Amino acid sequence: MDGNSEPRYRVNEYTPDPGIAFDRSMGETYVKYARMMTARGYVQSTLGGMAIRVAHPGYEHGICYAKPQGVSLEEVEAADLVITDIPYGRILHGERATTVGHQMNREILRLRPDVNCVIHLHHDETIAFLAAGFQEIRSTSLTFSYLMQKPAAYLPASLNVEEDVGPIKDFIQDTNCIIMRRHGFTVLGRSVSEAYHRTNVLVSEVKRNIIAETLAAGRGTTPEYLSPEDMAWMMARGDAVVYPTLLKRRG
Repeated sequence: MDGNSEPRYRVNEYTPDPGIAFDRSMGETYVKYARMMTARGYVQSTLGGMAIRVAHPGYEHGICYAKPQGVSLEEVEAADLVITDIPYGRILHGERATTVGHQMNREILRLRPDVNCVIHLHHDETIAFLAAGFQEIRSTSLTFSYLMQKPAAYLPASLNVEEDVGPIKDFIQDTNCIIMRRHGFTVLGRSVSEAYHRTNVLVSEVKRNIIAETLAAGRGTTPEYLSPEDMAWMMARGDAVVYPTLLKRRG
């Protein structure tokens, strides 16, 4: 499809596919992680979302489980979920439209075949930290780099990739975490579990930055952060640390 062609389908076009059966276990997984993030206090302003890709033989990019508009991660149940395709965002299962944020989630999944889960949250402390004048979230710990495995991408407040997904292609290959000023963050993972753990480590790093800067200001000192070189070294070795290979006994 070239830039002048009309898309084959429209976003939220109702095109149910009888060949797609709702996977109850995937619905339960979605709700489980939504509840876990809610319990940790991450779902603020009742907004945010999560998209999970599932492979399907009839769809090159797989299919996507997502919550519909009008339902928050706090209250979503498996019965609320809809299934969309990834290139167009048409509704393959369910009868409600998706949120505008799902267009961003789908574009990330389309451009990153290695990613199977996207979590987007409007996190208060992240928004406040950057609004206070800090330009980036720096690393106080080893866990951030080992888990995130790629540098964060920072978007200006003027750029909303939920409404205009075009700019995503320019940076998405080089990051697993998008920091959106005045908006929140979006975290990518190869699995739901990985996206969740990366969300946890990002929120922890924001909290540590706030604590370190506050304590240092009170003492008249400067916080100690890891250098970009140290972070790059750890990012390149993340899998070996976080997901070590099981060694079988010889003989």
